[in-house]
Amino acid sequence: MDLGAPCGEMAAMCGRSTPLASNADETYGQELITDFLSDRKQHVKLGKHVSDSQSISTGSPQGCVLSPLLFSLYTNSCTSSHQSVKLLKFADDTTLIGLISDGDKSAYRWEADHLVTWCHQNNLELNALKTVEMVPHLPPSPCDSTIDTVESFRFLGTIISQDLKWELNISSLIKKAQQRMYFLRQLKKFNLPRTMMVHFYSSIIESILSSSISIWYAAATAKDKGRLQRVIRSAEKVISCNLPSLQDLYTSRTLRRAGKIVADPSHPGHKLFETLPSGRRLRSIRSKTSRHKNSFFPSATSLINKART
Repeated sequence: MDLGAPCGEMAAMCGRSTPLASNADETYGQELITDFLSDRKQHVKLGKHVSDSQSISTGSPQGCVLSPLLFSLYTNSCTSSHQSVKLLKFADDTTLIGLISDGDKSAYRWEADHLVTWCHQNNLELNALKTVEMVPHLPPSPCDSTIDTVESFRFLGTIISQDLKWELNISSLIKKAQQRMYFLRQLKKFNLPRTMMVHFYSSIIESILSSSISIWYAAATAKDKGRLQRVIRSAEKVISCNLPSLQDLYTSRTLRRAGKIVADPSHPGHKLFETLPSGRRLRSIRSKTSRHKNSFFPSATSLINKART
């Protein structure tokens, strides 16, 4: 879900009963925010010509570092109440994830309706043109809803497919990486030092290939892994040196991410990494399907145990 005009009413609502004005002891802070957002002067300069100043009382300044913080505070009260439904927010993008058991969609639908109501009550608008719905393992069904049902969508840069496979995401990564291989070849023509070319590869190409790699690599097919590795081999030929393999990147990134979760008791997934009485190894997570076995937590547990052996 995409929220349209997210900061448009902040200044006008700072003094009312809103998430930004719920505590009477913070009146001074509210006044500072209201003063910052309201009655700002703006003019346009074109060459030597300058327009008259106009007052702007809605929205927040473009590029202002406070804008994301204010929006996060403003939408802080927008949460889910059912255990089977999670509401994830990133900037003005909101994702509603529901666990549907035995075909019961009541909790998921209630949360979706509650989100729409909350937006109306807080002067926020849901952008229906950028809002989609995807149900795993089920084909899109025609309905009267204004929300499109899709077979895949991009979530924070990673493409999630309805069949929970990663071919579309991997194809997208390969396409981006191959486009940037052109610039690596151009650097080779200019006889840049090998060290600089390796830095360029790490920051521009490897960063794409390893995007969210701890999530999808273990579940990728051998064919897709081969396609990804061919891009790395092409870069090795251009630079004339060995580069980290995709397996090495996956192992290092997964261990690093899992290590942070193990060290953070407040992380929702911390309890999944359970230490055995010996204190050396983690308890393996039982998996009934290969899809679950190749997901992050079971795979990370296995890698940690191997590293501690």
